Amino acid sequence: MTTMHAFDLPKPDISSERAGNTGAEGVWHFDSGAAGRHVMVTALIHGDEICGAWALKTLLAAGVRPRRGKLTLAFCNLAAFDRFDPQSKPVSRFVDEDMNRIWSADKLAANDTQERRRANVLLPWVQQADWLLDLHSMSASSEPLQLSGIERRNIDLALSLGRPAYIIADAGHAAGVRMRDYGRFGEPGDNGTRSLLIECGLHGARSSRDVAVDQTARFLAASGAVDRADLPAGWFLPDLPRQQALRVTQAVAARSTDFRFAQEWKGLESLPAGAVIGWNDGEPVTAPYDDCVLIMPSSLANLQPGVTVVRLAQPLA
Repeated sequence: MTTMHAFDLPKPDISSERAGNTGAEGVWHFDSGAAGRHVMVTALIHGDEICGAWALKTLLAAGVRPRRGKLTLAFCNLAAFDRFDPQSKPVSRFVDEDMNRIWSADKLAANDTQERRRANVLLPWVQQADWLLDLHSMSASSEPLQLSGIERRNIDLALSLGRPAYIIADAGHAAGVRMRDYGRFGEPGDNGTRSLLIECGLHGARSSRDVAVDQTARFLAASGAVDRADLPAGWFLPDLPRQQALRVTQAVAARSTDFRFAQEWKGLESLPAGAVIGWNDGEPVTAPYDDCVLIMPSSLANLQPGVTVVRLAQPLA
């Protein structure tokens, strides 16, 4: 089982930000009146992933407004965030179910859990958006990861941003559809949309807040909603000399609550074929090929049957 890391990042006070300006709690919308994309940045899909809330709070405090098109900022799972306790983080990930596994028509139509009801409040904004950046953090890996999905349009965008070092081309989760893949965002080919999910690092690391601000700034500038010069230079972390794209070949899902790792994986370990990763219902899970890279091993704190516990990847040519 991976270690639950300490929280050094304080919980942000969003008592004023959660009012929004749209009539939907926690949702802010700004229209430049000029032609351009509708850009949306979201945080707190999981209530314990607070770095994204810091980023949106930073944008709002700085009075960032779009030069072109429209900008929507959304604090998503407020009910889960309200339960946040740095000493007991799993209880604040969600209230009834994972909010990032419900973005399909059948689940949203049910509207029968806290997360589905909140998703339906956010849905009109998600449906309008052309570019979407969803801010997250992780329980085990301190290395930021850009989850681009498998569409080339998103991989290319991720590579153009200059950070983070690793872009993960992943197809999603068996347990349900993420917001990043909802509707037009999940369509093949280049339909004009772009959607990225940035894992900014460890949940409680102060550096995750810096990554969240940097990635939001880079995304907004790339979208054309603002010019880079409109944003404080201090928001941008230094460009990296290179980035690497990795393609997820399979996701390992827990068959039951009986799953354990062979050791404390941090993520991005490269294993030879046959190396034991862990045991799933008593059966060994092994690396299927050489240079098998482990992506986002789970803390197992919210382990349920069907939940993805680790992804396996190889370099993308």
